[in-house]
Amino acid sequence: MTKQSNQPVILFIHGAFMTPDSWSPMRNYFDERGFKTLAPAWPHHDRSIEELRKNPSPELGKLGLAEIVNHYVRILRTLPEKPILIGHSFGGLIVQLLMDRNLGAAGIAIDPAASKGINPGAYKSASKSVSSILLMPWKRTAKLTFEQFQYAFVNNMAAGEQKEAFGYSVPETSKIFFQSALAALNPASPFAINFKNGNRGPLLIIAGEDDHIVPAVMVKNNFRLYDQNSGAATSFVEFPKRTHWIIAEQGYQEVAEYMVGWIHNQREVRGEIVS
Repeated sequence: MTKQSNQPVILFIHGAFMTPDSWSPMRNYFDERGFKTLAPAWPHHDRSIEELRKNPSPELGKLGLAEIVNHYVRILRTLPEKPILIGHSFGGLIVQLLMDRNLGAAGIAIDPAASKGINPGAYKSASKSVSSILLMPWKRTAKLTFEQFQYAFVNNMAAGEQKEAFGYSVPETSKIFFQSALAALNPASPFAINFKNGNRGPLLIIAGEDDHIVPAVMVKNNFRLYDQNSGAATSFVEFPKRTHWIIAEQGYQEVAEYMVGWIHNQREVRGEIVS
């Protein structure tokens, strides 16, 4: 693939139980097409997968959504211009929160975790996927067994591919899952998005048809919360037979190609040169 010039910067935001390594296939796809890509880690996630598994930070269990979002706000404010934000799972929610602050030129939220206004407990497979976490004490470090990961992330994939995907998983803070479950009861919830905000860049929301932990119907309901008359463009697309591992499972290139096309279309709308 020949590299192209004049491509925008892409900043990838990973999800829970993951590190930036989860973006490796997708980043390679964008790098080969001339995009400059960044993938900074969440706080306490900036070591190797092996190190994180053996010795997770003692501060990890205290990590909440506001701290993660503010971490990315600080990173974005060091950049010379707004990048295009691409996030997966909790990273997809974070993209929406950052776009609400007008910190991205455009945003793509892939299988985004539930924002305030969506009750993830109302979706059977989502509830089952996180039940083990919500049964543990508040502010602890959570780990997924292979069977839990298999159900939540890679449910319809071949056994070998499931095990390969599990190799990316790391311990995670349980706090963000409790915050999600209680968002409706918290007037100051960090999960709140202004869905009527017309002063942000365009947003694309992507769902995987067979996703368990973030069901496609939940993602579509997320999209429906946005005011289509606000002046800010919001789009939705669902990919058939995709699991939560949509960013790296077999056929991820189709998803990446769609995103590249969408990015080019948004740049053309703004009158930017697309090479």
